[in-house]
Amino acid sequence: MGYIQQGTAAFRKSNLAFFAAGFNTFAILYSTQPLLPEFSKEFHVSPTMASLSLSVTTIALAVSMLFFGTISEVWGRKPVMIGSMLVASILSILTACSTSFESLLVFRVIQGIALGGLPSIAMAYLGEEMEPASLGVAMGLYISGNSVGAVSGRIISGMLTDFFNWHVAMGSISLISLFASLIFWLNLPKSQNFHPRSPEVGKLVSSMISHLKDPGMLCLFGIGFLILGSNVALYNYIGYVLTAPPYSLSQTLVGWIFIVFLVGTFSSVWMAKKAEKHGRQRMLTISLIITLVGACLTLDDHLWIKILGLPILTFGFFGSHSIASSWVGRRALHDKAQASSLYLFFYYAGSSIGGTAGGVFWSSFGWGGVVGMIAGFMLIGFVLASRLAKIPPAAANQTKAVADLSIAK
Repeated sequence: MGYIQQGTAAFRKSNLAFFAAGFNTFAILYSTQPLLPEFSKEFHVSPTMASLSLSVTTIALAVSMLFFGTISEVWGRKPVMIGSMLVASILSILTACSTSFESLLVFRVIQGIALGGLPSIAMAYLGEEMEPASLGVAMGLYISGNSVGAVSGRIISGMLTDFFNWHVAMGSISLISLFASLIFWLNLPKSQNFHPRSPEVGKLVSSMISHLKDPGMLCLFGIGFLILGSNVALYNYIGYVLTAPPYSLSQTLVGWIFIVFLVGTFSSVWMAKKAEKHGRQRMLTISLIITLVGACLTLDDHLWIKILGLPILTFGFFGSHSIASSWVGRRALHDKAQASSLYLFFYYAGSSIGGTAGGVFWSSFGWGGVVGMIAGFMLIGFVLASRLAKIPPAAANQTKAVADLSIAK
């Protein structure tokens, strides 16, 4: 079995493909986030209701990934991922044509289902095709594509909404996503280490239960839930703060604030490398601390300090995600697609729950309530990261299980 190694042409092509795929997924997924105040005005809905334009998509994405991982075990990784990208791009065009908030939500739900065919399978593909020494860097580069897509989708939608309207904005993102899908299709190498198998529901359930019984996996799943829930909650409602007095920023300026997500293209790769050198648990804890510091800085009334907190929080978020997601791939000794699907299920469930819960805290306690919720999430994250340090590697658990079985016999 041949593995893709860093420095080869296959490594460069696969990274370009997954960079485009990550860009596409997150440009589509988060294109509505800077538009929440616009939805509140046009459709006369509350901030919490407006946040559903993102939350319903991420929860649909979370659920669908549990099934797409299994489908890819039968049909193959590449065909499912390509189909997912193309269908999601077409649905993005339909979303741009929505004439009511209800129809927009319906298209966003279906879009979330379609998008589920990429993220969990991407992690499984990388785990299968990359040599272990190159996996951390490859995962970091894929996640950096996520950050560029998240930035571009938000900036484009914010600017074009100011100049035209949100329909034009989302339509433009749809055309870009079709181009990114083509790049992915043409550059992704075929799977070399994938072996198709018949769909067996019993084995699927047992493999998921096996991962859920692993305390180390549960900690990683919980951390994924907490970090994205915190990130989405902050960025969902910071627009309401900045477009209101005393700041009264325009939609274009608020959209450009998301440029801070570009720090993720650096931090995801840099923190992955530091984790290999200094230990994953240590660097994960440091990333969570950085995230908490960034959130607390946004409490300051000075605009420049408030905005300074955003790249700091984003740096910590992408570093945490890069370490946790690659850790799942390393810890899973079997059924990597299911392990990745479960991690991303909790990850995007955190987006939906944290993003919507943040609206409740915003309505009840203002911006301090949103930051307080994030601080609570990070404290729980510290506990889970500390617990990870006390759990032996999965290989050690497997060896112990075999030894116990031998003794029993």
